[in-house]
Amino acid sequence: MDKFLYYNELFLVYKDLIKESNREIFDLYYGENMTMQEIADLKNISKARVGSIIKNVEKKLLNYEEKLKIVLKNIKLEHVLELNDIKEIKKEINDIINIDSNMD
Repeated sequence: MDKFLYYNELFLVYKDLIKESNREIFDLYYGENMTMQEIADLKNISKARVGSIIKNVEKKLLNYEEKLKIVLKNIKLEHVLELNDIKEIKKEINDIINIDSNMD
């Protein structure tokens, strides 16, 4: 999955776990497609600070997903919805249920 799309997916799931001011900056960058300089000018902070916040939020989102695997499970469930064979559906659902134990 494209990095931009992946971070947007992570953000949709975990955004409430991010500090509001950082969430706004991340959303302006990834959601509104603003440049770091545009965000810096809008928020009256340095471009370096904007970059630091974005990297920090990216790291947190990846950490949440590593621990909770909600986006991964959602992707796999979407795949299951496309299946027609009941045995394959059962296998895929079982794999999703056991995803945490399989990835440790």
